[in-house]
Amino acid sequence: MSAQFMTKIISILISTALVLGTITGFNIPAKTKDASTYHKSEIKNVIYLIGDGMGFNHLEKTKAERNIDLVMDTFPYDGQSRTRSFTNRVTDSAAGGTALACGIRTANSAIGVDPIDKTPKYSYPKNITELCKERGMMTGVITTDDTTGATPASFSAHSSDRGNTEDLTNDQLTSDIDLIWGHANGVATKSAAEANGFEYVVSYNEMMNLTEGSRSYAQFTNNLWTLEQSDANTPTLEQMAVKAVDLLDDTDEGFFLMIEGAHIDKHSHSNDSEKTTEATLSFDRTIKAMLDYAKADGETLVVVTADHETGGLTLKKGEYKYTSGGHTAVNIPVLVYGSDKIVSGGEKLNNYEIPIRIAYTLGFTEDDFPVKVMVK
Repeated sequence: MSAQFMTKIISILISTALVLGTITGFNIPAKTKDASTYHKSEIKNVIYLIGDGMGFNHLEKTKAERNIDLVMDTFPYDGQSRTRSFTNRVTDSAAGGTALACGIRTANSAIGVDPIDKTPKYSYPKNITELCKERGMMTGVITTDDTTGATPASFSAHSSDRGNTEDLTNDQLTSDIDLIWGHANGVATKSAAEANGFEYVVSYNEMMNLTEGSRSYAQFTNNLWTLEQSDANTPTLEQMAVKAVDLLDDTDEGFFLMIEGAHIDKHSHSNDSEKTTEATLSFDRTIKAMLDYAKADGETLVVVTADHETGGLTLKKGEYKYTSGGHTAVNIPVLVYGSDKIVSGGEKLNNYEIPIRIAYTLGFTEDDFPVKVMVK
């Protein structure tokens, strides 16, 4: 039997499996809660905050070193997330982000694609940003990382590899998302953004001058993760989040906003204790602003979690010490305000279940999400 014939047979088998999978739910995880228990009436908006690399001990370290309480300690519902990827006990941010965005597990390094069809040639999983946009909700993705970093890309693009910056940028610029803000990725240009209907933003003042009804793509060039502005042209994560909500809170259909604090992870990789703490405090300050909005609004769900833990922070002789320069497989926090239908009582759930439960709380059904989109 020739190698060419075998290749053709394998291709046919994969194609058949993927088509059947779209019909039968292939690689779409079973739900752990009955979708019929969810309803739309209680929730209109979703603010989904992801502290990249943030484990329980990042919070304990920050509180112990600064002798403070965190806003994250005040959430009424809490639990834990198991973070493994489809291919590895220890996930990276691409697979972790995909689980949190699409409700499936994929291979490490993959962005918003099925692990068996990474190209994607046949189909790809819809992310929750796309799901909400189809309903008519306003949508936004903001980060302290590059706009095509693994987590923001998981909520706005589909690619076989997190390093495909040009492809990820193209996906974002041709999407229907209302705003995508973060650090400049070195690829996105003003002409490309404007050609796709986005206002191209590079400074704090330009961001603040945006008006409701506009679509915007921000490429800031200095640190976004610090507690205070790193310079007059660069907003903090909190400032981005507050302005984003002001822009998105403009329709009866509601909005979906993903906010990533990326530098808890980045500074944990380098075991930089002080910067990790500052990044955690910046993230917590952003959470406070979003929680204040939700409490005043009365129809907003706030979910806080992480994609994985970074640094292996461990309490040793009264001090929190790094034991690794990489990711670990420990469970990470899930904190919720606005609904008891995501997690409660310290429940342990899988990372991919979080967006599924968010979708159900918005009133979507198991036929709506998670689902696969067939490639045309």
